[in-house]
Amino acid sequence: MRAVLYDSAGGAEVLYVGEAPDPQPAADELLIRVRATALNRADLLQRRGAYPPPPDASPILGLEAAGEVVYAPEGAPFAIGERVMAVVTGGGYAEYARVPVGMAMRVPPAFTWEQAAALPEVFLTAYLNLFTLGGLQAGESVLIHAGGSGVGTAAIQLAREAGARVFATAGTPEKLAKCRELGAQLAINYKHEAFAVAVRGATDGRGVDLILDCVGAPNWAANLEALSIGGRLMLIGFLGGSKANLDLAPILTKSLRVSGTTLRRMPLPQKIALTRAFEAFALPRFESGALQPIIDRVFPLSQAAEAHRYMESNQNIGKIILRVD
Repeated sequence: MRAVLYDSAGGAEVLYVGEAPDPQPAADELLIRVRATALNRADLLQRRGAYPPPPDASPILGLEAAGEVVYAPEGAPFAIGERVMAVVTGGGYAEYARVPVGMAMRVPPAFTWEQAAALPEVFLTAYLNLFTLGGLQAGESVLIHAGGSGVGTAAIQLAREAGARVFATAGTPEKLAKCRELGAQLAINYKHEAFAVAVRGATDGRGVDLILDCVGAPNWAANLEALSIGGRLMLIGFLGGSKANLDLAPILTKSLRVSGTTLRRMPLPQKIALTRAFEAFALPRFESGALQPIIDRVFPLSQAAEAHRYMESNQNIGKIILRVD
């Protein structure tokens, strides 16, 4: 099968399309003919050698895929030819991919392949950290960093649908406008304004109940300042770095909770339970149009290197898609 490959870690130039062995599904896995996949920041890290895949994962890049079922084990609730989308631990940048049966979700009837590929990783990540781990409730407030990113655009919509008050940060007028369009009541340009000051001003000094942060160390002190008493900080990445001089006192004095997680390394039973909970909450909303995957650009598989360079430029609003023809 064709797949995006690389022989050594490095920049986007190491990526090329070549031939790889067809994946062999296990007894509890589907095999799908991939029609579209999507980029995630983890792909860039893995390509650079900074984020090795789990031992049982495909070494091929790609953490989500949408395509047609070409093999299903006996008793699986999917038929050959059905359209499915799923988070995978690797292997999405290829013509065929293995998908654990429990992780597969049916593609909404009106969705294109590109829309389906834009959904699984970012929406499941956002759902996990907002609700399963973050405990966000209707009437609470949440600050979502990088609101124009794939996870950010998903999280804003999910929090809005759950009845939360949503704040977001972004760094360009276009991204700020998209945050507001998707439901953020306050969109903060972090390059020109101290987000903690803005958040506390918008909450009468109380702060927010939950923060979703993919930036890491540069935001640490301001995140703690922006949280309310009993607030929760969910760390999902460290694009700005992972090391800083930390003052731990606010965690005790404000009774804060700090958590971190990566969806890729969650045990499979937990990921399946997450998928089912997300499916029940979100799929009817996708079908009604209340939720929508946000797509910035679509590249053919042969232009994976260009797609990676584009993501590294931080221009995208929402997801970057690879079409697998």
